[in-house]
Parts: sequence; structure tokens; C-alpha cells
Amino acid sequence: MTRVERDLPTDESQDLLQLVRQIGADLLAPQVGEAEEKGQFPREVFRTLGRAGLLSLPYPADLGGGGQPYVVYLQVLEELAAAWGAVALGVSVHTLACYPLAQFGTAEQQERWLPDMLGGDQLGAYCLSETTSGSDAAALRTKAVLDGEAYTVTGTKAWITHGGVADFYSLMARTGADGSRGISCLLVDASTPGVTGATPEHKMGFHSSQTSQVVFDGARVDADRLIGQEGQGFSIALSALDSGRLGIAACAVGIAQAALECATSYAKDRVQFGRAIIDFQGLSFMLADMATQVAAARALYLDAARRRDAGRPFSPQAAMAKLFATDMCMKVTTDAVQVLGGAGYVRDFPAERWFREAKVLQIVEGTNQVQRMVIGRHLQRHG
Repeated sequence: MTRVERDLPTDESQDLLQLVRQIGADLLAPQVGEAEEKGQFPREVFRTLGRAGLLSLPYPADLGGGGQPYVVYLQVLEELAAAWGAVALGVSVHTLACYPLAQFGTAEQQERWLPDMLGGDQLGAYCLSETTSGSDAAALRTKAVLDGEAYTVTGTKAWITHGGVADFYSLMARTGADGSRGISCLLVDASTPGVTGATPEHKMGFHSSQTSQVVFDGARVDADRLIGQEGQGFSIALSALDSGRLGIAACAVGIAQAALECATSYAKDRVQFGRAIIDFQGLSFMLADMATQVAAARALYLDAARRRDAGRPFSPQAAMAKLFATDMCMKVTTDAVQVLGGAGYVRDFPAERWFREAKVLQIVEGTNQVQRMVIGRHLQRHG
């Protein structure tokens, strides 16, 4: 569990981080190994986190949220990720799924649905990607046709975290012509007839996080579940992803911090040639580079979070944070396996799990190649 010095604005947020660390040590860490080995989705863990108020942190208190700034929420995610990466990822995805309603819903829609979404008993999923439209999200094919007072939704979403176990889906579907302007956002109850989760994917890592396709087979979704205006869905999706990418960055830093601490502890205890291996310059320099990269990634996501909290544009900074933090996580977890040597390659130690988890963070919520495109376009426009 991370013990880094935290940049927190209030005594309340300090207490919150202490609570999260305690939850990580008492609830998460004892379960993660078995759950990952068996691929068990920790639904009850999310209920516990919800009751502790950790599923609603960055949303306003008057909407049922925790009223915490992003600089606090992201550090909570980092702490959770250090204890159990899949749980932190799940909290980030749930927060992303709540975003469209919280930011673009009407007051009536928010009053009707948001309290349950933020209250902890419901878990959300974000449905944007499809098998033929991942990075090119504007090419999505799932259709929502208005028929009377409801949309009839037909199509299949892919790579959906919490697919089949979520209680609600924030769905991007085509209500108009091809291209980004024909996409709308619908809030879909998972119990809607015609909505089903497919067989879970067999992933390299994050085994306890369920990922699957979600099939919409003529599902009838009431028209009052349209979030924003018709045709506004793509801009809603991009806005949500700016914030979601910061969540992924924080998860990456948490996993990398855990790997760094594990490698450092092992290097202090492991004796070769009559000396602890941390005394050898080759190992100490590797650990020094790892620590520097973790600290740099943390500073980058916190800078973007401060911009967000201040109401300033932060899209390129979010892309930079996601890009740098997840590439860093891949490098640091790779080096952690190397420091542990043979022990790093076996499941008796968690380093190999962190290594496997790091890879997908370079892919989700916009591949790191897409992040470079976002940053490059910003430079083209603004220099």
C-alpha cells in the first residue's frame, strides 16, 4: 500500500485517504490474490465501497455525491489500485458511467436516477466501443430508432468493463446519420428486456474485472432516458473520456507504486555475494529510475486534475497524463519483475500480475497512440 506524501487540500481529505488505506489493507489486499486466480468478480466489495461513499466522490453533494475535487478523487483511485487494480479500475469506470447524467442530464433526470447511481448499490458501465469501432468511435453502428415514446436499440458493444454485471449502461448509439453528429447518449437500465451480457472475455490480466460484449436486441428504452440532445452523444462521450483518462492514469500510478515498493523491499532483503542486492549500483539505479518515473506520472495527473477543478481546459493534459502514466506503469512493472528475477515470474509474488495488468492500461479509454493524436492536434491548433 502506498505511503507517499499526499497533496491534499483539507483535513477531511486526509481522513478520507486514511480510510481508503485502511480499506485497502483490511478488505482488498486479503482478497485480491484468490479473486484474480479464480476470476471472481467482487460485487460485494463494490457495495462496501459504495456504502463508504467511494463510488460517488467527484460528484456534487447536492446530487448525492461526495463533493470531492478531482485531486482528491484521483488519489483515492491510486490508493485503491495499489491494493487491488481491478477494483480501482471498476470505480473509475463507474464514475465514468455516471458522468453523462451528472453533467448533461436535466434536473428532473438527475433527481430521478442519479441518487441510486451514486448511492453505492448500483454499478455502472460505459458503452462506447464496438468490434469495428474502437479508436474510431464515431463509426459506431449500434442503432437507436425512436418509435413512439421509446427508442428501439439494436447492436453490440464490445470490451465493456462490467458488461453483464452492471446495473445500468451509459450507451452511445446512432440515432441519426453516419458520423459523429448522428450519435446520442441513452441511460439504459440493465434489466431492460433485450439487453444481455455475452460470455466474459478471457483476458491477460484484471481477471476479477468482468469484461464482455453487451448485446442490445430490440431493447426498448424510454425516450425520457435520452441524455442531452439527439446528436450530442459523441461530444458527451469525448468529454467523459477526458475525465476518465485521468482515472486510468491514477490507476496506473497506483499499480506502479505497488510494484516499486515490492521491488525495493525485495532488493533490501535479497542477499547475493554477501550483500543486499540493493547495494549494487545496477539495481539501485534501476529502482531510482522507477521511483522518478512514478513521481513524475503522479505530478502529471495531479496537474491535469487541478486544471479540471479550476474549470480550465484540460483535455491535452489528460491525454498526456494517461499516455505517460500508463507507459510508465508498463516500464516500472517490467523492471519490478526483473528486480525480483525468477521470483518475479511466478505467481507466488504479485509482480507478474501487475505486469499483466499494466499492458491493458495502455489500451483502454483511448490507446496511447490516440492520446498522441489528441496531443498533436492540440499542438497544431495552439502551438
